[in-house]
Amino acid sequence: MNRRPAGTGECTESWTEMGFALWVGADTAWAQGTHEYRPMGSAVIGVRGVFTARDFRGRAKAPRRDDPRFTGHFASLGQMNDFLARFRTRSQARRKKIRAWKSRGAPYF
Repeated sequence: MNRRPAGTGECTESWTEMGFALWVGADTAWAQGTHEYRPMGSAVIGVRGVFTARDFRGRAKAPRRDDPRFTGHFASLGQMNDFLARFRTRSQARRKKIRAWKSRGAPYF
């Protein structure tokens, strides 16, 4: 956990510890619930699917954060599912361009 000294006027916890981490492959999408107060585990679905709370299992393992398929952190299941819906509708050329940006370490929003 990333903690800053008290009294700095800043948040004491890193935002990456709350929400969902997402990895997107060619045919599958993995998500890991990162709520520290209520661990959700991991889930795997088809890229054309939608994540639900029932999909998450405590024993399932998600890919590592340094995996090139790592897409980012999301605040909620709805936000993550919205991203996947937009991701599905983009053209193949656009997806290749996004992956190239990410491989160079450039942020994609």
